[in-house]
Amino acid sequence: MAKNYTVLLVDDDKFLLDMYRKKFEQNGATVDVCVGSEEALVKLRGGAKPDILILDIIMPAIDGLELLETIRKENLAATSTVIMLTNESDREKIEKAKTLGIKGYIVKATSIPSEVVDEALKIANLKN
Repeated sequence: MAKNYTVLLVDDDKFLLDMYRKKFEQNGATVDVCVGSEEALVKLRGGAKPDILILDIIMPAIDGLELLETIRKENLAATSTVIMLTNESDREKIEKAKTLGIKGYIVKATSIPSEVVDEALKIANLKN
């Protein structure tokens, strides 16, 4: 079991947010969820500093890459491990995410929620 840690999940799919929240909580995390990028920016600008920040790329209005650019520009969540959890498979977008300092990239379609949690903890060095 990992130590107490915080996770901020950002996605536009409420069902997925709920499912991943439950999985992380079962693993000892304190989890906050944001439906979309605008909500995430409000929380981060308000001082949220999650240990792990998980972003989807494909979202309406502000996509995950634009969100990440804003986070970097405004120096928000500077200590967070940022992980993309998405079905986006476009190489250019993956490379762009890497240049923005993500630590990991998990494809939703090929990972069950418990694998997502395991992988996220490994990426963030929280796995015992």
